[in-house]
Amino acid sequence: MGRLQRPGPGTRRGRFGRGPGLRALALAAAALAALMLAAGVGSVPVSPADIARVLAHRLLGTPLPADFSPILEGLVLNIRLPRAALAFGVGAAAAVGGTVMQSVLKNPLASPYGLGVSSGAGLAAALMIVSGLAGGALGSLALPAAALAGGLAAAGAAMALAGRLDRGLSNNTIILTGMVLSLFLNALMSTLSAANPEYSQRILLWQLGSFSGRGWDAAAIVWAVTAVCTAAFWAMGRALDVMTFGEEQALSMGLELRRTKAVLIVLVAALTGTAVAFAGVIGFVDLIAPHVVRRFFGARHRVVLPMAALLGGGFMALCDLAGRTLASPSEIPVGSITALIGAPFFIYVYFAGRKRG
Repeated sequence: MGRLQRPGPGTRRGRFGRGPGLRALALAAAALAALMLAAGVGSVPVSPADIARVLAHRLLGTPLPADFSPILEGLVLNIRLPRAALAFGVGAAAAVGGTVMQSVLKNPLASPYGLGVSSGAGLAAALMIVSGLAGGALGSLALPAAALAGGLAAAGAAMALAGRLDRGLSNNTIILTGMVLSLFLNALMSTLSAANPEYSQRILLWQLGSFSGRGWDAAAIVWAVTAVCTAAFWAMGRALDVMTFGEEQALSMGLELRRTKAVLIVLVAALTGTAVAFAGVIGFVDLIAPHVVRRFFGARHRVVLPMAALLGGGFMALCDLAGRTLASPSEIPVGSITALIGAPFFIYVYFAGRKRG
């Protein structure tokens, strides 16, 4: 089904060039440009210079020009920038989670959503919507909090069941258990939606993903969780490199495979659950970003992880920009945009792997 590129002398510096430095700078610049585009393009265009002025005014206290519109300042500070920042953070989280899951499960098509995180979060969100608790007296964070709890509970259930079936937590057992649990939770959610048709459209829109209406609080939480989890994965970079060679070789090299795998999967579940909680289910970024980054930067995880975060964040920001501008004044769910790009990529990865195999 495809092979992961393994770290080694031939991949340490990437496939193109003698070092990742220039390519890393180029990717960082492209990610920043995508973030500025997402914040600047819309029904009211805002130049990068105006965005910089607003940020400098808020962060450094520098005065704005006398003729600078307060409406434009509010648009940039309260609507465009938090939405773009949230999209970037969710994309980075998805890309990092996908990178880790592909290495842990040694499967180029592995995804954090295969753990049941998205299905558990979706079911919890649907329950909150149907019960009328979402956005009610409990506040605007009630729905994300419930979705995060549901996603983590589903991932925990998948791991517990896999552990009962296979004490060694083999990759195939984890994949199959997560798949079965996801199908079961999705069936429950479909039943709940069909039994409550007045809420079905809202449930569907949440499942397709959106960054609309989110503020700085959501962006800050996603960025904080992404930064902490990515730092933890980076610290475990050598273990991830070893796991890329397969379970038997990892054990022969002295890696405590079961515990390491469990820790990594719990962190991925927390990372993915947080992203899903604030944005809904947005697929394929976790598949696209790791493959592209490994192609240009090699397979060492201490390089791949930050680069995947930059690529995933910039890609998600651009997808959200496309979703809210292509059919303006209507909005295309960002999950539909990523699926339109990601589905052909998925097919390419699958058949390219079969040819190599």
